[in-house]
Amino acid sequence: MTSEPLTSQPPASEPPPSGRPSPGPSPSAPSPSGPTAAAPPPSGASATGPAAPGTAPAGCPAAARPARVWAVEDLPALDFDPLLAELLAKEPVSRISLPFAAENEAWLVTRYADVRAVTSDPRFSRTALLDRQVTTMTGHMVASKAALNYADPPYHTRLRKAVTKTFTGRGVQRLRPLAQAACDRLLDAMEAAGRPADLMAHLHGPLPMAVVCDLLGIPEEDRAELASWPDLILSSGPGPESSRAAKAQIHGYVTRLLDRRTAEPREDLAGELAEALAEGRIGTDEAVSLAMAVLISGAHAVRNNSANMVYVLLTRPELLARLRAEPELLPQAVDELLRWIPHRNGVGLPRIATEDVEVGGVVIRAGEAVYASYLTANRDPEVFADPDALDFDRTGTGHLSFGHGPHHCMGAMLTRMESEVMLSTLLARYPELRLAGPPESVPFQSKGLIRGPRELYVTW
Repeated sequence: MTSEPLTSQPPASEPPPSGRPSPGPSPSAPSPSGPTAAAPPPSGASATGPAAPGTAPAGCPAAARPARVWAVEDLPALDFDPLLAELLAKEPVSRISLPFAAENEAWLVTRYADVRAVTSDPRFSRTALLDRQVTTMTGHMVASKAALNYADPPYHTRLRKAVTKTFTGRGVQRLRPLAQAACDRLLDAMEAAGRPADLMAHLHGPLPMAVVCDLLGIPEEDRAELASWPDLILSSGPGPESSRAAKAQIHGYVTRLLDRRTAEPREDLAGELAEALAEGRIGTDEAVSLAMAVLISGAHAVRNNSANMVYVLLTRPELLARLRAEPELLPQAVDELLRWIPHRNGVGLPRIATEDVEVGGVVIRAGEAVYASYLTANRDPEVFADPDALDFDRTGTGHLSFGHGPHHCMGAMLTRMESEVMLSTLLARYPELRLAGPPESVPFQSKGLIRGPRELYVTW
């Protein structure tokens, strides 16, 4: 459940959800020529009209550049995106246009320091996305408008508090034995089915779904019904109709689950949300949206992230051998794998500048959109020595795979725990675990927002 696994096309201007503060007056949607001339001239602009995007006031470097067209095409296995690598090295604050709404260009920041600055600065707003059309990767909206994704503090803070207890260290440790038991059952069934076996079908798919269902309190008999919905939502391939249908089905299911928890309270996330709803701390749309975000992100992102880790280890025998020899190194190795693996395609949701802000020597104007790449931040050579190397001895500065600032992923501890359970069990149980074919034969997903194998056949 890495940070910001969702990306979407923000809707046209609509009223904010119940309980959400309005973003307030704002310029019209940004375009390649910047805010509208009716807006007050920003700093550095002449009185006769606004400056071009990125034009710096006196004393700041000029940054008016043509936008880079970023198709975000499928890449081989876990290859790092070459455009991201180029921008990090040569143009760390750049203009981009993505496949949808390409005319509404956006900024992209790639350096570690700039990514941290943008994602923690309150002058960059997610709520302001609700009345913007921004260039994006998909033609449909993935996240609910009532979700944390589009919230700014203090509204965002209130939503997170509704589920804080579930994601504490104590809450995650409560789930660890359940995750271990599920892992053991799944691998028992895999062995019974015989070799070779697809780890995606036998482990990486069902285990994260089982953990997230245990977290929410979803009964066993309902889980098969939910299994395919997250994949339909978190993909640019099936299209908006399939995504909307899957979201409607999940929305209906979660609404019924919360109704059951209101009548029969339990110690799970659905019970915590039902309690917050009954006490008036959140509204129905907010409660359903929070549960849906956990279900979709938790099941889909962890499935792919954990499978990517196994793929890397099975194609890097020296790393696999080291973990077998030093099992105590596993938590540190998981963290380094999280840093190194490019777990998503493209970028997540952008933010809107609410006033002129200088980032990395470039002025981002009020009303302009800016994306922050956690992938490139994790490869910044100013922060990570030899950043393209996968080094299990790496310590020091933390990676940004779970995000930064108010939108740091709540499920970070849960994701680490699930990955540790899967890897430690595979290592201990199968001393001869290996791919069933050559690495290049492993098929990876196409048009997914989160990268990962479509199948991962192994033998032992």
